[in-house]
Amino acid sequence: MDIHVLGIDLGKNSCSVVGLDPTGRVVLRRRMRRESIVGLAAKLPGCVVAMEACCGAHHLGRLLAAQGHEVRLMSPEYVRPYVKAQKNDDRDAEAIAEAATRPTMRFVALKTEAQLDVQILHRVRDRLVGQRTALMNQVRSILLERGIVVPQGRRKLLDALSVLSSESEGSGVGPRVRLLLDDMLDQWRGLDRRIAALDDEFAEMARNDPAARRLATIPGVGVLNATALVAAIGDGRTFNRGRDLSAWLGLVPRQATTGGKPKLLGITKRGSKYLRKLIIQGARAALPGLSRTATPLGSWLRGLLSRAHTRSSSRWRASWCESPGHCCGTRPHSPPAELRQHRGDRLAATTRRREP
Repeated sequence: MDIHVLGIDLGKNSCSVVGLDPTGRVVLRRRMRRESIVGLAAKLPGCVVAMEACCGAHHLGRLLAAQGHEVRLMSPEYVRPYVKAQKNDDRDAEAIAEAATRPTMRFVALKTEAQLDVQILHRVRDRLVGQRTALMNQVRSILLERGIVVPQGRRKLLDALSVLSSESEGSGVGPRVRLLLDDMLDQWRGLDRRIAALDDEFAEMARNDPAARRLATIPGVGVLNATALVAAIGDGRTFNRGRDLSAWLGLVPRQATTGGKPKLLGITKRGSKYLRKLIIQGARAALPGLSRTATPLGSWLRGLLSRAHTRSSSRWRASWCESPGHCCGTRPHSPPAELRQHRGDRLAATTRRREP
C-alpha cells in the first residue's frame, strides 16, 4: 500500500484516518483511537501526515516527526472548503489530506514542548487575572448594596476595604458580611501572589531567551508580550513580512473590495485574542511618549494621530511593531508601505464614519 499523504481528523478519543496514493486516490480509510495512530504510522514509510492545528495536534505531530514523517498542520478554516458533500469524520480526514497537497496552502509551524508550556502558563495567568477582576467586581457590588460607592481603581477599593475593617460601627455593613469581605480580600491577595509568581517566571524566561530579549527592545513590548509572541510564532520564519504577522493577529482592516473599488472596514480580529490584547495595550502605553520624540517614528505617529483616532493609531502602531525583522534586528525602524499616509487617511475616514 503506497501512501503518499496521510490525513488525520483528530478527536478526543476516536480519530478518522485517510491515506492517499501519489495520484490522489484514497487507498486507506480507517477509524481508530488516538493512541493507535502512532503505531499505524510506524509501519508506513516516510510520508506527509496532515492534521488540523487543534488541541493535541502538536504533541502528536512531534511523535510522528520523530518517526521520519513530514508533519503539516493547517488551520481548520483553510480545510473547510475541501469537504465534499455531507460532513462527517471520514470526509473531514479526506479533506485534510487533499488540502495538504495544495501548493498555496498555509501551514502552521510545529510547536516545541517548551513553547506549549509557556502558552499554558500564559493561559493560566489570564484565567487568574479574570478571576481577580470578577472578585473585585463582586466586592464592589456588595458594597454598593450597602450604599458604599467606591471610585474606579484597585487602590481605591483596597482603601475602602481597609477603612471598612477599621470601623466597627456606623459603616452600614453587618458582621457577617464583614467577615465575608475579609475572606474575599484574602482570596484577592492570594490571587495577587500567584499572578506575581507567574510574572517573575516570565521575567526569568525573557532574560534567558535571546528572541524574547530582542522583542523586549521594541517600545511597548514587555515581558508578557515577548514571551507570549515567542511561544506563539517561534523565530517568526513562518511569516514573510511584518504585515503577514499583523494579519494573522487580526490587526489589519477587513476588506470588502468589489468592482475594483477598495473598501476597508474595522480590524478583522482574527487569531489569538490574548496576543492581540497584549499588543494593543502595549501600543497604547508607548504611543504618548513616542509621539513626543523628535524622531522619524515620532513624526510619523504625530501625523497619524492628527488623521485617525487614538485607538486606531494604537492598532497601526501595534501592526508595525509586530514585524519579524524587528525581532531579529534586521529592519530599519521605519513604517512599512502599508502604514503610510494614504492608508492612514482611509482608515481615519472609516473611523470617523463609525463614531457617533
